[in-house]
Amino acid sequence: MKGIVIRLAVAAMIAGAAATAAAEVPEPDGYRLADYRAPTPATLHGAKVIGTDEAEAIWRRHSAVFIDVLPRPPRPRDLPAGTVWRDKPRANIPGSVWLPDTGYGELAPAMAGYFADGLEKATAGNRARTLVVYCLADCWMSWNAAKRALALGYTDVAWYPEGTDGWIAIGLPLQDATPEPRPDQ
Repeated sequence: MKGIVIRLAVAAMIAGAAATAAAEVPEPDGYRLADYRAPTPATLHGAKVIGTDEAEAIWRRHSAVFIDVLPRPPRPRDLPAGTVWRDKPRANIPGSVWLPDTGYGELAPAMAGYFADGLEKATAGNRARTLVVYCLADCWMSWNAAKRALALGYTDVAWYPEGTDGWIAIGLPLQDATPEPRPDQ
């Protein structure tokens, strides 16, 4: 019982701090093009904004596809032979599809196609399937990607602005993630 009370208190504290900061950030008309790690708005027109409790409930029901858009630097093409390259590990919400680098405000055509194809594959072509889009707390990448999913015709988009920061803060499980192969790999 004590663990549940602490968990609820932590979730309320995170949600309260995020709501206070978000209330001060207006929702832009377009995509955010810079300063991606900054307070985000409390809204995203056309999408449902959810907190950790609702994200957990959706996850436990297996009623949505979770889309992680945290960026990931690719292996440089011009590394000399024999150079050791270690990808930075990413732990995300179990069962998520990781489409890195798709939350920038402007995407190269190949990356825009990668995002569209990744959503198409993850939803088996069902644009009414619920998507939960996330990254980290105070990260515009997930806001941009959720907005982009709406523009692609997905009709049930949930934006989870607390992302893995909110998820782990209340002790929910994470798993080591492997991104979907990028078009430039």
